[in-house]
Amino acid sequence: MKASEQQSLTREQKEAVGLLSIGTFLEYFDLMLYVHMAVLLNELFFPKTDAHTQSLIAVFAFSSSYLLRPLGALIFGYIGDRIGRKSTVVITTLMMSVSSLMMYCMPTYAQIGIVASWLVTFCRILQGMSSLGEFVGAQLYLTELIKPPKQYLAVNIITEMTGVGTLFALGIATVILKLGFDWRNAFLFGCVIALIGYVARTTLRESQDFLEAKKKAEATKLLYSDSFAQNHLDRINKKVIYSYFFIELGNPVWIYLVYIYYGIFLKQHLEYSAIDVIQHNFYLSVWGLVLGIIALILVTKIHPLQIMQIKLIIFCIFLPFFMWILEKEITILNVVMLQIFIKTFCPTASPSHSVIFAHFPILKRFTAVSMLYALSRALMYSVTSVGIVYLVEYFGVYGLLIVIVPIVIGYSYGLNTFIQLEKEAGIYHKKNLWSIAFLGKNIYQA
Repeated sequence: MKASEQQSLTREQKEAVGLLSIGTFLEYFDLMLYVHMAVLLNELFFPKTDAHTQSLIAVFAFSSSYLLRPLGALIFGYIGDRIGRKSTVVITTLMMSVSSLMMYCMPTYAQIGIVASWLVTFCRILQGMSSLGEFVGAQLYLTELIKPPKQYLAVNIITEMTGVGTLFALGIATVILKLGFDWRNAFLFGCVIALIGYVARTTLRESQDFLEAKKKAEATKLLYSDSFAQNHLDRINKKVIYSYFFIELGNPVWIYLVYIYYGIFLKQHLEYSAIDVIQHNFYLSVWGLVLGIIALILVTKIHPLQIMQIKLIIFCIFLPFFMWILEKEITILNVVMLQIFIKTFCPTASPSHSVIFAHFPILKRFTAVSMLYALSRALMYSVTSVGIVYLVEYFGVYGLLIVIVPIVIGYSYGLNTFIQLEKEAGIYHKKNLWSIAFLGKNIYQA
């Protein structure tokens, strides 16, 4: 935790950041392609029903890619903590290519009936497991390869590449649907670029921190028993486990609200077509890319945990106001304002992943982090997204607060835990609000 600071990247580190960034972009292009074409694809792969059931089907198709992520966490956690970080990112990239090829070849509901629904659900589960191992593996690799403060920037590039992949998926989906091309071509394209990513990642070297930790563990096993090495050398702080889990709980809710719930909302209340929703979400993703660029600038100036703290305060103060506006009048402007606000200030683990990961022991890090990440997604995507349908139905727009308030409370607890740990390690350098405001002014002028 008190490692010397790194002010510049070596050539090897730059190459690793480039290869992993491209791979993450490809993974999330493939993963999110279905999500943003769901308004069309759900009609092809699932039976036609009433509007309420269609909402539940959309939720199911969306959350299915997260249901078995805990199983993926066990598999890739084992590989990542025993064989290496490189192996996970290579294997998961190949898995995503296979799942995209399956989507390209998939028969529709009109052709084979309910079997099509089950096949596409299996494909989504495969994509979800793949993206989990890839994203966590890439972040951990760079966390262990690069020291702070450059580490914050490098790991956040990986995070932002998920947004670029999402944006590109929306762009491809928009072009294909606008010009009337066959939607299957998008998945064939995804298959090809994932294969390119697979080949490129085979050139990576293993993380040095992981190799050194593994060597130390092997030496400990020679002196003591294997059970001693497992139970005492790499013991995880339980408070760290709970805190990270609470921090990750909110992210699925924000993604669901911004892209899925309000996408359905626009169709049902403002007569948007499927293509209109996809185009609308494309513009939201462009804004997300702008936010990502701002985040990359900020982490070089401000401790990532302080950025999380500022976002949380703004979110808690202004969210009820934007919800009140939407309750008064349903207009496209009010919906967009709420979507942009949530996307800008929603409490997430970004941009502090590398800070949080450093508090997990190296040889248990991949399994612990990926399992907590997977459990948070599986729980919130499968339970909360369904619950939101009914909560809003009975309580109106304020029904969302029944989900949001507990998430914010847990997030606050987790954030405070990691701030205290960073302070104890002597590496939490908090800037005052005036210096942050001055930095914000410079970014705006630029």
